[in-house]
Amino acid sequence: MPRRQRVTHRVIAPDPVYQNEALAKFVNCVMLKGKRSVAESIVYGAFEKIRRSQRREPLEVFEAAMRNVTPILEVKPKRVGGATYQVPVEIRHDRRLALARRWIIRYARSRHGRSMADRLAAELMDASNGMGQSVKRKEDTHKMAESNKAFSHFRY
Repeated sequence: MPRRQRVTHRVIAPDPVYQNEALAKFVNCVMLKGKRSVAESIVYGAFEKIRRSQRREPLEVFEAAMRNVTPILEVKPKRVGGATYQVPVEIRHDRRLALARRWIIRYARSRHGRSMADRLAAELMDASNGMGQSVKRKEDTHKMAESNKAFSHFRY
């Protein structure tokens, strides 16, 4: 965080197909080495697979997956005296969404499958149903915060 000036957040243009800003941000996170067309083909290919297999609107599946993966609490280390405590803190809204995007993409990349579009579609469908590695990561984060609730009086 800078000491003098406020951080100016860039406005992200909505994606060309669904006119959704959250999806455009997701495409940006999938993108590697500036290859936006490759990232868009991966995401839209995953959406096409979701449309064929689920017979639901892919944007609804995506939003449900983001809702199910978005964490509310996390733990941050706080040093008091000689000990370091894991203090549960509430997460800012923009960081919540960033963590959800990061987890979905990370666990989609680590899945076994043919193409990245297949793996991303499978992870999004699992996350929208409340299963999958990314939802497990959210539950683990919440469990960690719940188990360290005794140290919440050390909040920043």
